[in-house]
Amino acid sequence: MKIKFDVIGIFVSDLRKMVNFYNKVIGIDIDWDGIGPYAEFKHEGIRFAMYERKNLPDLLGQTPSYTEGLNGTFELAVNVGNPENVDETYSKILSSGGKSVYAPRNEPWKMRSAMIADPEGNLIEIASDFWN
Repeated sequence: MKIKFDVIGIFVSDLRKMVNFYNKVIGIDIDWDGIGPYAEFKHEGIRFAMYERKNLPDLLGQTPSYTEGLNGTFELAVNVGNPENVDETYSKILSSGGKSVYAPRNEPWKMRSAMIADPEGNLIEIASDFWN
């Protein structure tokens, strides 16, 4: 049996706020009725979902801990194609409520990237395709 990742889920404090950010600011479609504790976005390739933190102790049978502030435990990365698209996407997200972590820059591994944080401090990398 081959294992493959199917869903990336993040646990959030304010589901409505986070759904709005990823839908309206990042641009991921969702058909959600506004009722928690779960929301799943429409995304080709891998499922992306959110679950309310307040319900996790019952689900897990124990109380998990969470990072505060900037979450350095994982990142979500979006590819925007051409390197110039990184700057445009970064500016758009900042003007719509994203928080800057670092401005667009050329990386030594031959791609352009920038990093923002969502309203709950999760890292989102905005990356280009590689260039020669």
